Amino acid sequence: MSTDRRNAEIAELIARLTVLMTAQPAVEVPAQRPMPTRVLLTVEEAAERLRIGKTKAYSLVKSGDLESVLIGRLRRIHVDAIDHYAARLVAEQNSTHPAA
Repeated sequence: MSTDRRNAEIAELIARLTVLMTAQPAVEVPAQRPMPTRVLLTVEEAAERLRIGKTKAYSLVKSGDLESVLIGRLRRIHVDAIDHYAARLVAEQNSTHPAA
């Protein structure tokens, strides 16, 4: 096979490939909206965030130490309530056991 003939075949194949690639309909990927930051968590999710058991978390909710709200029949805990509870624990510990 001559070099000229081989180059002509390669050029023809590239031309056909180009046609095939441009003939494909463009697949449009729908833009995904970012998930909004969650503000209200379940008691179980709050327990995970505090790294405590869910029974302890329910106990804190029942005693009022961890503030929560009811939405219908669903109990939810605001992320700020979790942060306030943790900050309160640190403040209480620092007041009873001052740093040496």
